[in-house]
Amino acid sequence: MKVSDYILQRLREWEVDHVFAYAGDGINGLLAAWGRADDHPRFIQSRHEEMSAFQAVGYAKFSGKVGVCAATSGPGAIHLLNGLYDARLDHVPVVALVGQTNRSAMGGSYQQEVDLQNLYKDVASEFCETAMVPEQLPNLIDRAIRTAYARRTVTAVIIPADVQELDYSPPTHAFKMVPSSMGLGRYAPVPDDADIERAADVLNAGDKVAVLIGQGARGARAEVEELADVLGAGVAKALLGKDVLPDDLPYVTGAIGLLGTRPSYELMQGCDTLLMIGSSFPYTQFMPELDQARGVQIDIDPHMIGLRYPFEVNLVGDAGETLRRLLPQLRRKKKRAWREKVEKDVARWWEVMQRRAAVDADPVNPEYVVHALDGRLPDDAIVTADSGSAANWYARHLRLRGRMRGSLSGTLATMGPGVPYAIGAKFAHPERPAIALVGDGAMQMNGMMEMVTAAKYWREWADPRLVVAVLNNHDLNQVTWEMRAMSGAPQFEESQHLPDLPYAEIAQRIGLEGVRVEKPDEVEAAWDRALTADRPFVIDFRTDPAVPPIPPHAEWDQIQAAASAVLQGDSDRASVVKQGLKAKVQEMLPGSRHRADRPGAGAGDSAGG
Repeated sequence: MKVSDYILQRLREWEVDHVFAYAGDGINGLLAAWGRADDHPRFIQSRHEEMSAFQAVGYAKFSGKVGVCAATSGPGAIHLLNGLYDARLDHVPVVALVGQTNRSAMGGSYQQEVDLQNLYKDVASEFCETAMVPEQLPNLIDRAIRTAYARRTVTAVIIPADVQELDYSPPTHAFKMVPSSMGLGRYAPVPDDADIERAADVLNAGDKVAVLIGQGARGARAEVEELADVLGAGVAKALLGKDVLPDDLPYVTGAIGLLGTRPSYELMQGCDTLLMIGSSFPYTQFMPELDQARGVQIDIDPHMIGLRYPFEVNLVGDAGETLRRLLPQLRRKKKRAWREKVEKDVARWWEVMQRRAAVDADPVNPEYVVHALDGRLPDDAIVTADSGSAANWYARHLRLRGRMRGSLSGTLATMGPGVPYAIGAKFAHPERPAIALVGDGAMQMNGMMEMVTAAKYWREWADPRLVVAVLNNHDLNQVTWEMRAMSGAPQFEESQHLPDLPYAEIAQRIGLEGVRVEKPDEVEAAWDRALTADRPFVIDFRTDPAVPPIPPHAEWDQIQAAASAVLQGDSDRASVVKQGLKAKVQEMLPGSRHRADRPGAGAGDSAGG
């Protein structure tokens, strides 16, 4: 048995079923081992190492298991980095296996030699080690996987090419040998009883309780629902927690922050008590004023506790276990006026979304595209969104319900993960449909080529449906609108304009299906056709770049009219933009303080930049 054979064996013992990877001579030993192992764990070939990392992230997000990716030395290892940072910032367990030049060449400025220890010391800061002799295994593989799970982070094992080819010999019962064992062990830390009591006192004293949940509350859905009922609270969601609690619950206000909703903003502005569960939501300006509300935070990671707001009680522990200990000490609120207000605000918001989706646009309103999907989402759908304006419509128009799952690049907010996330999701759950909402910029950056990956593997999926909706507006739209809002500048064509591509036609040429939609009355039929297709499907929605991906509010008609003047080159109305659009929209962007007495100011999360 070679070292490379043993590495794959150890992955199998850890129940790793897939490795998302791209070949290169720096991992030739591993590739040969894969051949000897009958492709188990399965080698999933992307078009680019960055996509392999994104696929591993998507797989990990939607399976709950560690994602594993592999790449060759030098350029391959470099290409993984963006996807690995996406995993690290979103607290996703991912292990990278990367090749390195032979030990005899290390330090000799050899071809494709990169100082991987230094290169990876930040992204894999919890564990990054190089295998120099066979006896370091299985310890390196075990610790990489165990640390990724326990810390919810990225780890890396660097394997020089010549080490991969060595005969495997296990560590012995000897000095300076480090044997290892399998398994992580299940644990659920809980706070001290005295801290639980202090938290209950704060929550019981409040009359207007707001709850903010993130992905860390995913295993505590029932407990969050019970808590919201007992306290008469409204619940807002950080965007990575969008699928934690169903959006059809009347007190769920939806996303919070730059991409979020007005009822979430009003929930925070009106509350006197804030409970944050399993979230590191970064934008303090979308939370209550610093002296407005008493606060309690629950997080499993002591490193993330006490951030963002002056919380009075910080509870370090598993969300579900902590809430189960907290709930018996909470008193049911008899006055329900606060809850009733929250529910009215939520109902009104969805009416606004319905009206906004019905607004005419040229040629198609992107809000209508996503709103039309909302009622058509299969019960077990997995939805991914790319960064940019697509993330706005995902955050505001889709109501995730029941078993539905969804995610995007929440903290890094990188372009490009929408399609590879969906592919990773299909390997995690081949029996469930996946839907990716992407802009044409992200589709051109890498999404189109990853449809080649989908074309290669879709026949293996029990449910072949992977629908990619391209919001094709020939514009890097989010940045265009940020330029207008923050700099008062019209579109800079050289940086913002995108060439048109026949996305659906390209999909057809590689054996998939697709359709181009250029009229509003074609939208619903396109979704119906895609969601019943027998293979992956690309919908090329020709959408209007003049529909702004910034928070809708009472003054929006004036702002949109002013923006239209810029787009149309109306010099007589340019002053309207200069004195109205810039000032008004700038107030709604990060760094500003929203005022409750100013109409509007609802908004979203970190994804989308």
